[in-house]
Formats: sequence, C-alpha cells, structure tokens
Amino acid sequence: MLTEKDLDEFARYMQSGEMENDFKDGCEHDRHYLLNLLEKFMDVADLADETATKLIFRGGLGALLPGAGSAAPEGRKEEGD
Repeated sequence: MLTEKDLDEFARYMQSGEMENDFKDGCEHDRHYLLNLLEKFMDVADLADETATKLIFRGGLGALLPGAGSAAPEGRKEEGD
C-alpha cells in the first residue's frame, strides 16, 4: 500500500526537475519507463477521483461534511421564509 510519504516523495521527484533530468539523460528504456509510470499515475489519479466521489456522495459520507443536510430540500422553504 502506498503511503502519503511515498506520494510526497514522488511529487518532489517531479517538482524538483529530477524526473525531467532523468528523462533527458536516460536511455530509451528509461524514457519509456518514466512515461509509462506517469501514464499509470494519471490512471490511478482518475480512479482515485472516482472512488472519492463514490465514498463521499454515494456512500453516505456527504452527511458527515460540514453543512450537509442543513439545507432544506429543493422546492421547500424553511419555516419562517
């Protein structure tokens, strides 16, 4: 399982320019490896977005968010309005 530390280190690797240098200085195999790694990372990021949406909104966790459930349902007004 990946940890936040792993993700932070990967982000630093990309932000620092080290990945760009490794790509520029790498052989064809290394370049393909880095491009495949980035492609896989983007696929996983898309999956993470979908999963977060399911967990938060379809899994009922939306009720745990601040302000959730406090608004009147659409088409209905709060008393006194």
